[in-house]
Amino acid sequence: MKKFGGNLQKIKNGEKTYGITPHILGGFVTPNTLIKIAEVAKKYKGVLKITSGQRILITNLKEEDLSGVWNELGMEPAIKTQNCVKNVEICPANFCKRSKYPTIGLGMKISNNFHGMKLPCRTKIAVVGCRNACTSAYSKDIGVLVDMDGKFFITVGGSAGFNPRNPDVLIKELSEDEAYLLVKIILEYYNENAQLGEKLGDFIDRIAIDKFRDDIIKRKKFKGEKNDN
Repeated sequence: MKKFGGNLQKIKNGEKTYGITPHILGGFVTPNTLIKIAEVAKKYKGVLKITSGQRILITNLKEEDLSGVWNELGMEPAIKTQNCVKNVEICPANFCKRSKYPTIGLGMKISNNFHGMKLPCRTKIAVVGCRNACTSAYSKDIGVLVDMDGKFFITVGGSAGFNPRNPDVLIKELSEDEAYLLVKIILEYYNENAQLGEKLGDFIDRIAIDKFRDDIIKRKKFKGEKNDN
């Protein structure tokens, strides 16, 4: 097992406590993994916190115990570097009566291929099966949503942080394959053109949504033609 650390959470009377967040793909976890997390946390007197990012934070840990906790968990950390795709949040579309499309597979594919990808700034993605947008998809940097007709649409630039921003609807009427390709193109374009520390929404505001949309569509068309040949 690789050596992973933790985040300093609190200093009280000179005592430091740390927190770690193992990677849980899309918030879906097996009973056995859940039991393991609970047992390890109990052994090291950790406190469990369900996070908004569909993860489980283990906090109240001592620095000298971090290595042992990671080794016993046998899991990777959710965040390895600050400026990256931090998480891909996925709604339970395949099990939900309101869902217009079973989007869990697409969400898993996006997470498997892009989670941890280095970018100019921290980036969150949400994949949901209807316009209700569970997982707060409209507040994410990239939202992959399904419309009433079962077709996908993409939103970009959402943020619920210190400077809230409503997202822009980028493109509608997409297939699942096209939605995946659009996420890939957006991340690549953002990585190539944004400034270090510049959130996706701030980047879009700087260059204007029309230019952002036009450039993304041009790349989509080029990649589509390339794949046809």
